[in-house]
Amino acid sequence: MSTCVFIQIRCKPGTTYKVAEAIALLEIHSELYSTSGEYDLLMKLYIPESEDVGKYINDHLLQVPGIERSLTTMTFKVF
Repeated sequence: MSTCVFIQIRCKPGTTYKVAEAIALLEIHSELYSTSGEYDLLMKLYIPESEDVGKYINDHLLQVPGIERSLTTMTFKVF
C-alpha cells in the first residue's frame, strides 16, 4: 500500500510553467494543479510503502530547478 501526500510547491518568480513541465516529465505524480495563493502548484503523489516519505520527496521532486519551497501534507484515511 502506498502513502498519499499532497505537496504545495512555491516556484521562483517566472518559473512556474517550467517547473510544472519538469514535474510532468518525471511521471511521479497522480495529479498536478496550478493554484492561487501562497503556493503556485499543488501535487498529489503516492509514495511506495517501502520508501521514506521525506527522502522520496527530496530525491524525486526537490531536485527540479525553480522550486523555492514546498509544504507536504500527509494523509491517513480515505472517507
